[in-house]
Amino acid sequence: MLYTICIVLILIASVLIILAVLVQSPKSGMAANFGASNQVMGVRETTNFLEKFTWTMAVAILALSLVATAAMDSEKIAASNSSVSKDAAALEERLLENTTVIPQAEIPAEAEPATEE
Repeated sequence: MLYTICIVLILIASVLIILAVLVQSPKSGMAANFGASNQVMGVRETTNFLEKFTWTMAVAILALSLVATAAMDSEKIAASNSSVSKDAAALEERLLENTTVIPQAEIPAEAEPATEE
């Protein structure tokens, strides 16, 4: 249950961080030359808020990811690991079956020296 709640909160925080980044004005480039007039009417405070909000959402996503990882059900993890190992074994078996064997050339035996009888 905690895992599901964490995943939902991560998705919400991800959407919010996307919106916050899209709303922010660029700080460099050609648009920065024309942006000086925007700081007259309190846009600077909005920029500070958006930057703090972006960092807060990034930290929240990191923390929620760690909590979600810790809250995973161990039985599901074990089942997932066993299915992954089965898939890996099947893939390895399929690769070994499909490998073409290069025929080995037989090296002729050296001629034995003639023995005197």
